[in-house]
Amino acid sequence: MRFYEVHAKSVLNRVPEKSRMPFRWTINPYRGCSHACRYCLDPTTRILLADGTTRTLSDLEVGERIYGTVREGAYRRLRHTTVLAKWSTIKPAYRIVLADGTQLIASGDHRFLTTRGWKYVTGAEQGPEQRPHLTLNSKLMGVAAFAEPPLRTSDYRRGYLCGLIRGDGHLGSYSYASSDGRRRDVHRFRLALTDDEALVRADTYLRTFGVDTKRFEFSPPQGNRRAMSAIRTSTRSGVAETRRIVRWPEALSEEWERGFLAGIFDAEGSCGIQGILRISNTDPDILGWTLASLERFRFDVAIEDPGRKNDLLCLRVRGGLAENLRFFHTAEPAITRKRSLEGRAVKTRARLHVTAIEPLGGTRELVDITTGTGDFIANGVVSHNCFARPTHTYLNFNAGRDFEREIVVKVNAPEVLRAELARRSWKREHVALGTNTDPYQWVEKRYRLMVGIWEALRDANNPCSVLTKSPLLLRDLDLMLEIAARTSFSACLSIPTLDEKAWRETEPHTPHPKARLEAVAELNRAGIPTGVLVAPLMPGINDSPRQIEPLLEKAHEAGATNINGIALHLRGEVRQVFMDWLKDSRPELVERYRDLYKRGAYAPAQERERLSGLVRRKGKSSAFRLSGHGAADATPKAKEPEPQPTLF
Repeated sequence: MRFYEVHAKSVLNRVPEKSRMPFRWTINPYRGCSHACRYCLDPTTRILLADGTTRTLSDLEVGERIYGTVREGAYRRLRHTTVLAKWSTIKPAYRIVLADGTQLIASGDHRFLTTRGWKYVTGAEQGPEQRPHLTLNSKLMGVAAFAEPPLRTSDYRRGYLCGLIRGDGHLGSYSYASSDGRRRDVHRFRLALTDDEALVRADTYLRTFGVDTKRFEFSPPQGNRRAMSAIRTSTRSGVAETRRIVRWPEALSEEWERGFLAGIFDAEGSCGIQGILRISNTDPDILGWTLASLERFRFDVAIEDPGRKNDLLCLRVRGGLAENLRFFHTAEPAITRKRSLEGRAVKTRARLHVTAIEPLGGTRELVDITTGTGDFIANGVVSHNCFARPTHTYLNFNAGRDFEREIVVKVNAPEVLRAELARRSWKREHVALGTNTDPYQWVEKRYRLMVGIWEALRDANNPCSVLTKSPLLLRDLDLMLEIAARTSFSACLSIPTLDEKAWRETEPHTPHPKARLEAVAELNRAGIPTGVLVAPLMPGINDSPRQIEPLLEKAHEAGATNINGIALHLRGEVRQVFMDWLKDSRPELVERYRDLYKRGAYAPAQERERLSGLVRRKGKSSAFRLSGHGAADATPKAKEPEPQPTLF
């Protein structure tokens, strides 16, 4: 992908009078759409979740929190992000082998972050396929290979309880003479913690061994001290069984040691923003078992004596981020806050050089996701993702791959707009964004042009609106609220369908429709009137009632201030792009579309009315409003606005 950074002479574009758009002015800070870059990985690829654990790509769900990265100063740092979309494709695959033994299976179009920037898996030095691509010895950036997680066997559960209870619990039996002279035996087990995750895990594991406990509040929050909850049992059998569980084992197993490390870390461990992982204790036996278990898994351990009178010693695991993460995956402690990697710099001494790139032959199913940061951590390395597609033939680029790879960026758009809005001839007419290319496509994360554009419109008190397919617009919610406080402002999200099959077929690389609906709901809750544009409506693809009704219901639940449907239109070279796709994906519909669009870019009026009527039956409004606060534009309602070319 190439970015052409240009200095525009003007950014306020007048919409031709013959256009069916219900506004006369628009702004397009980008030409071309970076939504269109692709990536695909094998479904078994493990992804780093926001709690520090991993899950296979196939099991990942939309809405889950994972780790992505953000460039800050000299370093790329780990940041929490959300899975916005997920789908699968069938493509030729390649195996990428790294020097540390890591193997990745990806399509040739997938990109990994190297020390010299983003690079595709395959490419060429010359010709049409020329692009930055991996070669032998390319060094990938990441956190090193993921360790295998524990199996959570009976031995693991015993080890976990041993480490946690010995580190933080109270367990004992006592005898005393009562006032009536009788001898009484008291049995007590109690575990009090500030972190509920470890307490719940301990209670669950104890019950698998037949120990029933009662939960109670141990101490309320005081000042900077958090509240503590506890579990306990006072039965002879319960205390006896707990004592048997936490005995030092006569024969060690790998799973017991994994569990023990998880338990003692939850009880006595720490790992702060500096990435220094320590386990501290005063008991020589506990320290000895902890050191032996760490050495079992070949952790490099330093023994530190802070010089306290209680003989406290600390075991520090050397190796930085890579070894922190290997410990978390090897042991899987329960407490999430102790496993946080948020803000950590992505740097490692691991051998992440490419040693082989092998075509696997044939095709196979590969899985795609979209994230808020535009990347994620897959099998320990930083992997790229992005979104959708349209066209820009006016610059002599073709309507297919050029639009995806040749992106024109008007880098001075905010400054030029501010000057144009200050002209005496400007009448403060409504300005609509998102009418040609999506202003919140992926590249906006890099250039952040919309921030300056919104600031200019705010300062000029100029009515405006935005149409987008991306929840990224939530980033600028504060600016939108400032505009809405001064003049009319509204937003609209384009959502053609909730049907997974139809969505994947027609807009497979856009943010998930559910993520867009969530953005509609959040904007309306914040006081920004936000509607839903069901577009494009495509006969035979997404126009059945069973596809439309759920979308309308969800749009109403999200508080959509207006809902409208628009039929697909095929103008210029977009027509050929769509028809080529139709021949490959839905050949049974080719003749129908040739007949529908034989007279031009628009379907016959009767068909357009039928499609828009599907939405009007339950929609709140038959008029798609682009002006602020839900007020209809002065343009007559009979005129039907055109959908974005990005939607075909």
